[in-house]
Amino acid sequence: MNAIDPTAGRAPQRDKPWIFRTYAGHSDAAESNRLYRNNLAKGQTGLSVAFDLPTQTGYDPDHVLARGEVGKVGVPIAHLGDMRALFDQIPLAQMNTSMTINATAAWLLSLYIAVADEQGADRKALQGTTQNDVVKEYLSRGTYVFPPRPSMRLTTDIVVFTTREMPKWNPTNVCSYHLQEAGASPVQELSFALATAIALLDSIRARPEVSAEEFPELVGRISFFVNAGMRFITELCKMRAFVELWDEITLGRYGVADEAMRRFRYGVQVNSLGLTEPQPENNVYRILIEMLAVTLSKKARARAVQLPAWNEALGLPRPFDQQWSLRMQQVLAYETDLLEFGDIFDGSTVIDAKVAELKAAALAELAAIDAMGGALAAIETGYMKKALVENGARRIEAIERGEQIVIGVNKFTNSEPSPLSAGEGSVVTVPDSVELEAIGRLKAWRSAREAKAAQAALAELSAAAKEDRNVMPASIACAKAGVTTGEWAQSLREIFGEYRAPTGVDTTKLGSNEGLATVKAAVARATEKLGRTPRFLVGKPGLDGHSNGAEQIAVRARDAGMAVSYGGIRQTPEEIVAQAQETEADIIGLSILSGSHLPLVRDVTARLRVAGMDVPVVVGGIIPPEDENALRNMGVAAVYTPKNFELDGIIADVAGLAAKERP
Repeated sequence: MNAIDPTAGRAPQRDKPWIFRTYAGHSDAAESNRLYRNNLAKGQTGLSVAFDLPTQTGYDPDHVLARGEVGKVGVPIAHLGDMRALFDQIPLAQMNTSMTINATAAWLLSLYIAVADEQGADRKALQGTTQNDVVKEYLSRGTYVFPPRPSMRLTTDIVVFTTREMPKWNPTNVCSYHLQEAGASPVQELSFALATAIALLDSIRARPEVSAEEFPELVGRISFFVNAGMRFITELCKMRAFVELWDEITLGRYGVADEAMRRFRYGVQVNSLGLTEPQPENNVYRILIEMLAVTLSKKARARAVQLPAWNEALGLPRPFDQQWSLRMQQVLAYETDLLEFGDIFDGSTVIDAKVAELKAAALAELAAIDAMGGALAAIETGYMKKALVENGARRIEAIERGEQIVIGVNKFTNSEPSPLSAGEGSVVTVPDSVELEAIGRLKAWRSAREAKAAQAALAELSAAAKEDRNVMPASIACAKAGVTTGEWAQSLREIFGEYRAPTGVDTTKLGSNEGLATVKAAVARATEKLGRTPRFLVGKPGLDGHSNGAEQIAVRARDAGMAVSYGGIRQTPEEIVAQAQETEADIIGLSILSGSHLPLVRDVTARLRVAGMDVPVVVGGIIPPEDENALRNMGVAAVYTPKNFELDGIIADVAGLAAKERP
């Protein structure tokens, strides 16, 4: 009888763990720096920088669109002084830094390089990633600035520049994370992300300064940033499908012979969309299960993992909450034997069959996108956005009908109060003073810099953009000359123009009528009272680009029979009130997920009073109970948070408020 070999299947030596990150940043650069240094001291092995919305969309803190948004969902970086403070006492030559930045990626990377130069770091030693995937911004996150084709040009500039100057840097993360957040199925996540990568590689290969010999090296620097949801087996198979498809595309379409340059390298944040406000302690288990999908399969294991905190559906997490997620990674990597074995799924007929199914469906969708002219054409026509909105609507409907079970939300809802989320200070809040202080620092910076040097640097940036030269050298010069984020972006806005993407919401016709009897009856009662169809304006004030909720509300209200107006993201309060006047709205719904609900709603309601419009306002977002009370004191008729997942109930409320007699 043969003895059993206890070492069978073990790796020759224990694999190195992935990079441990926590996505973090808020308030100001100094506060965020303290947070980073504390996290590194706890064993975090890389940084993941969250920038606030004005920084992401190219506005300085004193711009009208920045009002209420400064420091709320990330750190505000307006100039080189802010970037210095952000990385104070952090040696960039020894750090692996991920920066979640897209439209202004060339600018933030330039500021990072300028600080590294000041520290005396060799650019060739710098390691990290700029997300730098603007394509998905038109589909999901909404922090785009310029039209798709100039944006692709800027992305390509970074890829070409970093490959030569910063060979250890990942110049772009083709990002499917937000696609899943916006409603993408696994097949859509695969195909839309790969279509984006193909568009980028085509753009790189078309550059005259890129030789055929160096093209494979540029391909090898492309990385991905993905999402992992709760359907554990499907998500694991999706990642194995990504690995195989990327290898096939880079070999077959682009002729990359070196296997190392064809490797699918990715980082991951597991699904924040699936975190629940009811029974939030269950989110700990969700995060762990989702992490396993991107770590268990060695052939498809993430290179870097960042986990949300269990209470992100409630507000900004505390340092303890972020530490809890970091410890989850460390326990898996260091206490288990996961990293001692080869791929435990090799040879599984179940896994192989699901991977083959996903690949076939993704290739069919890729072929359809290719026939349209590629990813950029599919964005410009609105095809991709509409597909995500429709699939997201199906997901919401499945939860409402109980076909997709979410524990604590639509099943097993009886619950004990959670001591974890009780009491004052259960989440971090950003005080309003942060914005005023940022504006003060900005004014001081402008007055102290050499104004002529800044203007000369901006003139060179404009010339580089007009002459189709790589903008990175001019952008680095701007950073060192004291140019601000808003000035850099405005210079390029004047050349490339500004863009408003299709919303993906067709408000002119009805969609499916299935399962809408109750809410249609509510709309019918409102119609009878008003003597006409109730008119509902859905608005997205501020810079919050998370449009999923607004889109689903608009679609459901449309299907229920209301006349819906939805102008997409990034509206000023003034524009929303003007649109309400133009459409003679009976009710206004505001969607704000960035934490800026108090100042923005206050502005909208004040402008409505000045305009003499007695129109009820409802608000949706991640809103703490104390803020809900403050909104009601402003006259807001109803407040909806993530626990209010039943859209039919919301639309019925809206219809009733629209037809309610005013005093």
